[in-house]
Amino acid sequence: MAKKNVLGRGLGSILKDSKNKTTSISKSSFNSTLEIKIKNISLNPFQPRSTFNKEKLSELVISIKNVGLIQPITVKKISKEKFQLISGERRLRAFKELKINQIPCYIRKANDQESLEMALIENIHRQDLDSIEIALSYKRLIEEIKITQEELSLKIGKKRSTITNYLRLLKLNPIIQSGIKDNFISMGHGRAIINIKDEKKQLNVYKKIISKNLSVRNTEKFVQSLKNNPRNKINNLIPIEIISEKEKIEKKLNRKISMTYDEKEKGKIIIPYSSKIDFLRIIKIINE
Repeated sequence: MAKKNVLGRGLGSILKDSKNKTTSISKSSFNSTLEIKIKNISLNPFQPRSTFNKEKLSELVISIKNVGLIQPITVKKISKEKFQLISGERRLRAFKELKINQIPCYIRKANDQESLEMALIENIHRQDLDSIEIALSYKRLIEEIKITQEELSLKIGKKRSTITNYLRLLKLNPIIQSGIKDNFISMGHGRAIINIKDEKKQLNVYKKIISKNLSVRNTEKFVQSLKNNPRNKINNLIPIEIISEKEKIEKKLNRKISMTYDEKEKGKIIIPYSSKIDFLRIIKIINE
């Protein structure tokens, strides 16, 4: 039995149209391979990657310096001496840092749609791409290439359910999406939060995850508890800044206090006391 390629079908599959007809990458697809002056290569306007990991780029620079470029970048010709990058921006950046004037290139016949496909799919399979960048790449492929999730699944060798899970992340509040990009929370946390429809409540859960350092499993349990206990839903979603102040009061009074919080952001604080002396002690601290 043939072993499934877990990384997808690579460049071969990007030429696959919606009718599953495949055009092989051959001499008809590539004019030639040669070295081109970097100053003559413009960047790909369809590049889906918004940030480049500096550490990974430095590693690539060192690798190229020591052993050379293993895989040429891919470009298309746009005029007599001008070319446009299709894929390989990190390699191009590395050559610029090394102050090398020319870089080995595959010259490919490609229209704008094919350039977009190649750039998006190449990036999807990179290990250092974050979950939100992958989700945005999937979204662009579906919307701009006009294919279904099922067709995209066939193109990149990923399960349709995997694609759906990534796309659902884009329904999260933008602040939470940034949190995933910056590694404050994981994709697993995001998948748990997405089950809450209200964005304000999503943010409160997000803040709770960070302040309490909740695991994905505990986040899932917390979100489920909100569904199972509708009476406690609002109290469980008290804004983190209010919880923080409540904890400061408890520390100052050396006493656990209780509080309520409703949908209109109104509520009350209840401070228990054990005796008249204890009551006067609390009042004295409050009046200080």
